[in-house]
Amino acid sequence: MARYTASVCKLCRREGMKLFLKGERCLGPKCALERRGYPPGAHGRSRQFRRRESDYGQQLREKQRVRRFYGVLERQFRRYFKIAERSRGQTGANLITILERRLDNIVYRLGFADSRAQARQLISHGHFELNGRKLNVPSALVRAGDRVSVRELSRPNGYFRGLTEVLEHRSVTEWLSLDPATMSGTIVTLPTREQIDVPFREQLVVEFYSR
Repeated sequence: MARYTASVCKLCRREGMKLFLKGERCLGPKCALERRGYPPGAHGRSRQFRRRESDYGQQLREKQRVRRFYGVLERQFRRYFKIAERSRGQTGANLITILERRLDNIVYRLGFADSRAQARQLISHGHFELNGRKLNVPSALVRAGDRVSVRELSRPNGYFRGLTEVLEHRSVTEWLSLDPATMSGTIVTLPTREQIDVPFREQLVVEFYSR
């Protein structure tokens, strides 16, 4: 499985916004964007004062932000866009909804992982079940009514052992429900764009792929 292996903090600096790729670290003073709020590279500081970006540049940056935020590589992201384009409704909103339906995003949203990257690792190692069946595919798309839970054999694991207390104080988005006692969550309904709290201008992504 292909994956990004370089410094993820550079991605936040390049995109000029927090992508929350390192969990709690992103919220503290060690966040790279807080310490060096300019693009990476030898000419990073000078880029801050560069002239206005072209329309193409803005579209490309927004596409990269969305893709990197969810941890999806280009080929898969383009495939999601084609699915969104064929679906009813607005293509941009459909795209964001599809990305939110990924199993790694659901595990992250439920609080079982501090970041989507960590969620992907936990899923790949076989710690989660979907509707009672073990699933180790982070990109699997969930549906309304699906139930995601930590496997019984994984609960004594050192990572999950202390997670129950954390989950009891965890609030989740309105389209999900969380049961800390059983370490499981349910997709109550598929989210609408208004219910997804991500600061992206997905219309620019649509324009990028519609050139």
